[in-house]
Amino acid sequence: MAAFRVNLKLKAVLPLAGVLLAGILAFVWITLSLEGSERQTVILVALAGAIAICAAMLAILAVLVQHPLVELREKIARLRAGDLTVSVGFSERNDEIGDLGRDFNEMVRQLRETREELERLYSTQMSRAEHLATLGELAAGLAHDIRNPLAGIAGVMEIIARDLPVASPSRQVLNEVQEEILHIQKILSDMLAYARPKPPYFREADLNETAEHAVALARQQVLSRPIQIEITKDQSLPPVEHDITQVRQLLLNLLLNAIQGIEGTGRVDVKLESRDGQAVMRVRDTGRGIAPENLPQIFRPFFTTKGQGTGLGLSLARRIVENHGGRIEVSSTLGQGSEFTVWLPLRKTTPGSAPS
Repeated sequence: MAAFRVNLKLKAVLPLAGVLLAGILAFVWITLSLEGSERQTVILVALAGAIAICAAMLAILAVLVQHPLVELREKIARLRAGDLTVSVGFSERNDEIGDLGRDFNEMVRQLRETREELERLYSTQMSRAEHLATLGELAAGLAHDIRNPLAGIAGVMEIIARDLPVASPSRQVLNEVQEEILHIQKILSDMLAYARPKPPYFREADLNETAEHAVALARQQVLSRPIQIEITKDQSLPPVEHDITQVRQLLLNLLLNAIQGIEGTGRVDVKLESRDGQAVMRVRDTGRGIAPENLPQIFRPFFTTKGQGTGLGLSLARRIVENHGGRIEVSSTLGQGSEFTVWLPLRKTTPGSAPS
């Protein structure tokens, strides 16, 4: 059964009318001792005064309470229709009604700022999507126009190197050329992987083994350098649904980034653990660290502070994490090193999941 709704005016008038009626009755009882004509005159005057007081109270009530509530209802209707520029005019009052108006205006302001932020993020995502589409076309052209001729150049360099005498000083120059060719090939491969990523193929596997394989590959990069790479596995970690190749590449990118940040002797620690129903991988190094002003930029494509590198390694790492439904965090202190933390869900339900 619907609740009975009483108009605000009626709610205010009924108590007021009751008090006035009781006052009139008491006044009539008191004036019974007066003569008839005198008593009638006094009663009429008192009744007129009571009516005037009642009218004045209703007018004050309408100005102070009803009008603000009517205005608030109209502004809420406009707000519901999507108008986030509305504001109430009674917010300047120094009473409870004014507090209500200020709270309403503040709520609308926050809603307006939230919508503007969402529109900005949407515009950013659309711009990023257009950028990736353009980059995909560019990458395809690069693959055709550069990689094939580059492979031919690399083959010619190997033939020339075989024909040169062992003691020839040109061998050093050829070695440097071959290294630069490998560097260019790496840039092209990273660009293609970023512009045209493969969808992850999820299957249940031991994340400890995936990480150990990545660490083994990274150790091959520091055989001639005084850098230690250690891994702490979590044997209690349950199997994780993940793309083994992509997660291995993710960890390898983080490890290579850590290695490049170490000058001289250093250490890189990889630790796996299970926390809050998720698999956690930490990569911590004792390198030079990342400047605070660069931290918000490190996951942007092509951003790099190193003389060598494509600036795509961390961007690819973040994309892999996001495709797995996880997140990646970073903390760093200049002169002490950096730590990357990757959170991955234990289970990932997608159309590309491998059948059990």
